[in-house]
Amino acid sequence: MFRFLFVLFIIIPIIEIALLIQVSDVIGGFATIALVVITAILGAKMVKQQGMGALQNVQTQMAQGQMPAKELFTGICVVIAGVLLLTPGIMTDVFGLLLLTPAIRNKLAAGLASQATVRMSAGMQQGSSPFAGQQHTKQEQPQMEQPTTIDGEYERKD
Repeated sequence: MFRFLFVLFIIIPIIEIALLIQVSDVIGGFATIALVVITAILGAKMVKQQGMGALQNVQTQMAQGQMPAKELFTGICVVIAGVLLLTPGIMTDVFGLLLLTPAIRNKLAAGLASQATVRMSAGMQQGSSPFAGQQHTKQEQPQMEQPTTIDGEYERKD
């Protein structure tokens, strides 16, 4: 977790500043600032458009009684893309625009799904529970108590 936070708050801003300096040397300072502002504005419009589409798809899937996993993943990607596009910088804008591309999102979703499947099947083959902290041997399996049903009548007296 420390490494992730270190990269997030120290390394990425340093890379962004270096990229902004190099780009401003090539195209000029004003053009660099305009580029960052324009990508933020266009990104915000794209995030709004795709976010509303994802929300409508989630609602449609839920109304049909289906689990909207793909649509929820799309929504998460759009939110992350929005944060990246509103963050000033060139590298974050590129990553944000990539997340707004449906082909990239689909490949990312397929990769994450295959990783989750491999980890779940590997965990199940080893005989361990997929849920952390709930591993029991056969000797110490918790005994499930049978539910007690109480049958009776109820009369309201006001």
